[in-house]
Amino acid sequence: MRRWARGLPRPHTLRARLTVGLVVLLAVSCAAVGVAVVIELNGFLTGRLDEQLSEAGPRFPASLEHSGVLPDDLPPSRNDSTGGILIGDERGDTRRQATGTFGARLLDGAVTHAAVVRSAGTVNVKLTARDVSELAAVPVDGTGHTVDLSVLDDYRVVASRGIDGDVLITGLPLEPVEAAVHRLELVAGIVFGAALAITGVAGGLWVRWSLRPLSRVAATATRVSELPLVSGEVTLPPRAPESDPRSEVGRVAGAFDRMLGHVEDALTKRHASEERLRRFAADASHELRTPVASVRGHAELALLHPGPVPPEVTRALERIAAESARMGEMVDEMLLLARLDAGRALQRQPVDLTRLVLDAVTDARAAGPGHHWTLDLPKEPVTVTGDEHRLHQVLANLLANARIHTPEGTQVTVSLESASGTAVLMVHDDGPGVPADVAPGIFERFTRADRRRTEETGGGAGLGLSIVAAVSQAHGGSVALESSPGSTTFTVELPT
Repeated sequence: MRRWARGLPRPHTLRARLTVGLVVLLAVSCAAVGVAVVIELNGFLTGRLDEQLSEAGPRFPASLEHSGVLPDDLPPSRNDSTGGILIGDERGDTRRQATGTFGARLLDGAVTHAAVVRSAGTVNVKLTARDVSELAAVPVDGTGHTVDLSVLDDYRVVASRGIDGDVLITGLPLEPVEAAVHRLELVAGIVFGAALAITGVAGGLWVRWSLRPLSRVAATATRVSELPLVSGEVTLPPRAPESDPRSEVGRVAGAFDRMLGHVEDALTKRHASEERLRRFAADASHELRTPVASVRGHAELALLHPGPVPPEVTRALERIAAESARMGEMVDEMLLLARLDAGRALQRQPVDLTRLVLDAVTDARAAGPGHHWTLDLPKEPVTVTGDEHRLHQVLANLLANARIHTPEGTQVTVSLESASGTAVLMVHDDGPGVPADVAPGIFERFTRADRRRTEETGGGAGLGLSIVAAVSQAHGGSVALESSPGSTTFTVELPT
């Protein structure tokens, strides 16, 4: 069956399925054995009744008509050793007849006499029309047949020809056979039920013991799944205990251990590569700060020269100064990310986030007068614990992102609220939104929503939102994006 029986819980674990399967197979086997034994016992006892009927012969039904001495022309097998003398004046020869023996004489399909042997003698039986038709349908073949008499219940009967052309029917009750069969069914049900219960408990313990290595593998896999594999150096938990490699469970455990070895080796190599790249970025950023600052200083100094300077040279010096400033900012951002990646601790002090929002929006309004800037602040100040300079950088980057990547006239709303120990900062704009192919990796480094570098946009390196995500995570918070055409919202959550 592909589906578990309706109304019954479906086992999900392998241990439960194996245990249930074992109990079901045993139950089917017990049911098959029980049915076979019951059928065999019923057939055996019914056969013994047929033998008793054969030994008794038609004497009792014949004596129902012929009281006194039986006719001399009865077949020898029907004569009694005592000469056929009846007891007293009672009708029916009850000698050697078991209590409950039924006798009936039929002539031309009609019952002329019918009686049953009781402990006090014979008792006439009043048969119904259905009983008569059922007796008349019994074949006269000397073999046993089962009939259901409305007055006497189930009987095993044998029909024989009489000396007068009549049909003599002798029967014995099936009640002792049915009682023995029912008793066997009861005993078998109790024994098999106890066997199933014991087997279920013992089988469950045995399956549990057999699957212990698999349980250890599952526990190890659970511990591995809870490790922060994406960050830093990771120490994997101990391997699953060794088990018999010839068994299926042993092969699974061995394969799992080998897989963990490959994963650990790959994580170690990746961590070493990331460390080398991080050191290179930090060293390069640190080494670049001085020459970039020098180039910028010389360009600005040349622009201050009092003598006449050709316009082309002035333009070139201005571009050198602008690009040097931009390179300096990029170097500072890369150095900040390298420090955050290295886990360098930030300052931890109370920061009035409400004041930071006011200052950042004021700066953004001055830098982007063509945008409509709106504030939605709570009545009470919102305070968090962290690095004030870095949190201001988060706000400045989000507002600069909204200013640069939306056209003039865009409505930008900055809201702040505090609930359940969390400060929630949201920057919403009704601009064109973030492209769908860029949104999934918007917080990754060197990701730009507008891949075209222009002088107007400044050709950002795509590190601003990466810094937002890194600083938020360093403060124990998070940042998320929801964007669609006409609605873009950056949400920063920080613990208070």
